[in-house]
Amino acid sequence: MKIIYVTGCLGFIGSYFTRKALDRGWYVYGVDKMTYAASKKTLVEFLNYDNFTFLKEDIKDLKHLYDCDYVVNFAAESHVDNSIVNSDEFMNSNILGVKNLLDLVRFKNTNAGLRPVFFQISTDEVYGDLASGFHLESDMLKPSNPYSASKAAADMLVTAWSRTYDLDYLMLRPTNNYGIGQYPEKLIPIAVKALQRERKISLHNQGTPIRNWLHADDTAEAALLLIEKEARNEIFNVAGGYEQTNADTVLKILRAYIGKEVDLRDFVNSSDERDGQDMRYALDDSKLRSLGWSPQKNFDKEIVDIVKHYRENFIW
Repeated sequence: MKIIYVTGCLGFIGSYFTRKALDRGWYVYGVDKMTYAASKKTLVEFLNYDNFTFLKEDIKDLKHLYDCDYVVNFAAESHVDNSIVNSDEFMNSNILGVKNLLDLVRFKNTNAGLRPVFFQISTDEVYGDLASGFHLESDMLKPSNPYSASKAAADMLVTAWSRTYDLDYLMLRPTNNYGIGQYPEKLIPIAVKALQRERKISLHNQGTPIRNWLHADDTAEAALLLIEKEARNEIFNVAGGYEQTNADTVLKILRAYIGKEVDLRDFVNSSDERDGQDMRYALDDSKLRSLGWSPQKNFDKEIVDIVKHYRENFIW
């Protein structure tokens, strides 16, 4: 039995992890400031668990940690386009929020030797893009936009706090996540929403950027495995091993939605260019796989059910 904090517990990936932790019988303090992307329906679900306590808090304002084994930080502002328009909240949550959590961990149970492990959920975007090959955990961080810069800054805070204050940590860097429950600002749900409204799907840079897709369920399992293996002071990449262009992703969404082959050009607006666009992310996650993890979800199979779900459950 473990006692853990999960920040961002009502967000997309955080909710997958929280659900699995609760089902394992772990005690979870769920922390979420309930921004526009938080799921109120998920909160109702989690409150039915006797081993769940909810704290409506901003991580940069949290003042106290109860005794716990891990602080798992999923809380983050994450949409790149939003960060380009206004980066203030990204700096507050992704940098100042992480700094506050690290200090809460730093001063927790220092004399008793029972200080919790800080587990930072990062992103592949901290490495920047690359034309070929795969990023290793030891590669230099070269973020390209305000969002990824704020996440890279948080990663460096974690490793600095570990070295200076002897704080135990874990760090997981996932590729693009997908699955049911994602807020419709990310590619898959927003594409379905556009189709429901008979509007064109916006594709940056002619749809040429390449992304590596990983189901949120597989990401949650990776995080849980690292806790169960009691890994310490290590960084792990995690990837779905499924690369494709954004144009190919949208074409598969269209096939699932319409039920036949279509001409992509009839359904998309590809005139937008994202400032600082990363053209390809790719991770080498052999370090994690050596511990026994592998992705269980197949994108081509899952996308059919995901599109069906969003089509039948319109997100306002």
